[in-house]
Amino acid sequence: MQSNEILTVVDSVSTEKGLDKDIIFKAIEVAIASASQRHFHEDADLMVKIDRDTGEYSTHRNWIVFDKEDEEFHHETHVTSDDSKLKIGETYTLKQDNISFGRIETQAARQVMLQKVREAEREKVVDQFKSQNNKLVSGSVKRVTRDNIIVDITPEAEALLPRDRLMPGEIYKINDRIRAILQITEIEGRGPQLLLNRSCPEMVTELFSIEVPEINEDVIEIRGVARDAGSRSKIAVKTNDGRIDPVGACVGMRGSRVQAVSSELGNERIDIIIYDDNPAQLVINALSPAKVESIVMDEDSRSMEIAVNEDNLALAIGSRGQNIRLASKLVGWDLNIISNEEAEAKIKVDETEFLAKIIDSLEVTDEVGEQILTLGLGSFDDVAYANNSIFKSFIESEDEINRIKSAAEDAALLEAMGAVSEEEDNIESLTDLNLDDENIQKLSNKGIKNKDDLAELSIDELKDIIDISNDEASSMIMKAREHWFK
Repeated sequence: MQSNEILTVVDSVSTEKGLDKDIIFKAIEVAIASASQRHFHEDADLMVKIDRDTGEYSTHRNWIVFDKEDEEFHHETHVTSDDSKLKIGETYTLKQDNISFGRIETQAARQVMLQKVREAEREKVVDQFKSQNNKLVSGSVKRVTRDNIIVDITPEAEALLPRDRLMPGEIYKINDRIRAILQITEIEGRGPQLLLNRSCPEMVTELFSIEVPEINEDVIEIRGVARDAGSRSKIAVKTNDGRIDPVGACVGMRGSRVQAVSSELGNERIDIIIYDDNPAQLVINALSPAKVESIVMDEDSRSMEIAVNEDNLALAIGSRGQNIRLASKLVGWDLNIISNEEAEAKIKVDETEFLAKIIDSLEVTDEVGEQILTLGLGSFDDVAYANNSIFKSFIESEDEINRIKSAAEDAALLEAMGAVSEEEDNIESLTDLNLDDENIQKLSNKGIKNKDDLAELSIDELKDIIDISNDEASSMIMKAREHWFK
């Protein structure tokens, strides 16, 4: 390629595509280096520099200064300190003769240059939309394929709407208007891409922002959204202005606001609830109108056991478990619904087990143990730090009361030591599976404490908890099961 040809190409492409000339120069440099590669070793590191004023270019080859005695030393990529007069680790550069291009090299260079120009165009478009990432945009359907819908969002820019990001049953034709959430996504090998999504929770949030002025004015805040696209959504709202009812404001006069959002989403049912900082109260709000009788929280595993009466059980769970599943997503805790009868039976079992521990560990009679249990003391810590006066109705001796409390304190300490030891063993067993601390914590939050817990998971269940490939998940589960067969 002649110098005048390079300058002509740079001028024409820069004008036509609206790109900076330096971007075009760099694309041509990469293209010439790539086409020249076939005349060198495949591992050769080539670099082309073009004079921005004259269009003249020069070819250079780089080597890394390396220890010749090292087994990884490679003559095509490495050079010794003696030959280069440089220190180990530095880069040695030598000018090469420019390659005379034939038809094949010219064609290869042209393809590389066009690819780099297209990438630069795409990056320029993406940069224009960075401020609109995760915001609602509208456009016109340009083309429909089997897997995607291509949408013109401006005269110069188009975005891709994958079919799996549409709502169930949606069909679009060419020239149809469409609204969706713009998501700038990095795709390996292709760089940042403009993608659209109609099934994400942000779709609900953005539509309410349009319909409810109080949200844009920060008077009302949407604190969480859980969504089954096309079927049902739950949103949690709050306000710092006590004069405003956030639910009423989102519903609108005769339901006009929420109906407008629902219509855009294919008549998706939307539950609007009051947000509460207390996760238990938030669950109660999220499950309404089902009435919650009691909640038992486990903060370590971020799970709740929720008791409702038999009449409300089906309502709380919802069709195919949808109501409880959305409530769980909204709150961020694992929720387990049980009936009152099941809750009472579980409490009875727990009380019976604790009574046996009291009698054994505190060395008291069955009658005294039952009396301690009736005081509502549910753990050895409760017994150890209770006021002496509450025991005097059935234990006369102050010394005996102090002995029982001291024994309870020892029992609580032993339980804590056992729990710590078990947790350490569990962490060690999960570490054996090459899991890092972050993923161990993610598993722990889902109640996966040790190898046995992980071994019972399916590949999809494990992938839902931690970011892992199918092969890695399969290998990890099989490794966790190894001790079952020994």
